[in-house]
Amino acid sequence: MRISKIKLVGFRNYLNTSITFGKGMNLFIGDNAQGKTNILEAITILALTKSHRIGVSPNIIMFGKNKCRVEGVIRKDRIISKLGIELTDDNKKLFVNKTEIRRVADYISHLNVIVFTPDDLEIVKGSPSIRRNLLNIELSQISREYLKNYNEYNKLLKTRNEYLKILFQNNIADQTYLDIITDKLIERAIFIYQKRKEYIDFINLSINHFYHDISGDKEILVKYLPNIDFDNYEYETIRKKMKHIYKKNYMKELNYGMTIYGPHRDDFLFEYQGNDLKYFGSQGQQKLSVLSFKLAEIAIFKDFCGTEPVLLLDDIFSELDIKKRNRLLKIIHLDDIQSIITTTDIRNIQKKYLENAFVFYVKDGNVERK
Repeated sequence: MRISKIKLVGFRNYLNTSITFGKGMNLFIGDNAQGKTNILEAITILALTKSHRIGVSPNIIMFGKNKCRVEGVIRKDRIISKLGIELTDDNKKLFVNKTEIRRVADYISHLNVIVFTPDDLEIVKGSPSIRRNLLNIELSQISREYLKNYNEYNKLLKTRNEYLKILFQNNIADQTYLDIITDKLIERAIFIYQKRKEYIDFINLSINHFYHDISGDKEILVKYLPNIDFDNYEYETIRKKMKHIYKKNYMKELNYGMTIYGPHRDDFLFEYQGNDLKYFGSQGQQKLSVLSFKLAEIAIFKDFCGTEPVLLLDDIFSELDIKKRNRLLKIIHLDDIQSIITTTDIRNIQKKYLENAFVFYVKDGNVERK
C-alpha cells in the first residue's frame, strides 16, 4: 500500500498544497513549527478519520476558514483509490472515489498507517486508556469485524451501566433485562479479548528482534493484562468466567452503578528482562520499546491485510543517536515499505539510505522537493 499524493486545503497552516510522495522513503526537513508534523497529521486523519496528536488544539481548520479538506490518492497493488475528508467545526464528511461514506467502519482500512511520535512515550508511562486506544486503532484497521464488535460492546456497556443505576434506585426493577444485556455484552467481549490477545501474541513474535537490531539489547516483551484472569482464551472458557465474575460481583457493580469487569478495563505493559519498563526502564528504553512495537506491527498488517502499511515517523531522529538512527533506516530500507519521516536535519545519515529517497524542505507551510 502506498499514498502517492495528498492535497491539503485550509488545513492548519496549508492553504492549498499538493505533495507527491515517493514509493520508498520520504523525508520532510525543516525547523520546528514550520508544518512538518501537520503533514503526518493530515495523512493520519485521512486514514483513521481523527488525529494522532495529544495535547494539540483540535481546531485543525486554518484561521479565517470555515472548513478544511484532505484528499489522497492511494495505491494498493494495481487498485487506485481516491480518499477525501471534509471537516467543519461540527461535521465530518468521508469520501471514497468521490462517493460519500456514512459509516466510519466502512471507511477505515482503505489506508493503513502506523504512526510513531515523541508523544508515544505515553504508551509506556501513561494511563491504560492510552494503551487500549492503541490496540483499538490498530485492530480496527485490520478488521472491520473488530470495529463492529467494539462499537456494539460500548453501546451495550452504556446500556448496562444505566440499568445498573435503575436497579439500585428501584428494587422492583426487572433483573432479567440486565441478564439479557450481560449475555450480549459477554458475546462481544469474547471477540475483543481473543483479538487483542492474538494481536499481542503476534507482536511478541518480532518485537524483541527489532529492539535488538536497533539497540543491540534484547529481552523485551509485551504482556496482556485483562482485569479478569483467564486460564486460556477459548470461547467457552471466557464465557463461563465472565458469567461467574458478573454474578459474583453483582452487588458491587450495583453499588458502583457501573460495569467493573470487561475489556473496557484492559491494559498491557512492556517488560524488559522481567521488569515493568514503566517503573524500571530509562526513557530511552521506553521509547525504543514503543518503536519496536510499531515496527512489529508491519508484519501483522502484511499477514491480515495482504499489504504493507504506510509508516509515519515524526521527529524520529532526535530520539535516536547516530548508530540507532542508521540501524532503523536499515530496517525500513530492507522491509521496502513506504515511510514518511519528519526531521530537523539529515546530517549523519548514511548516503546509501538517501540515494532513492524523496527529500522535501518545509518552511512556513511551503513544501519544496529538492
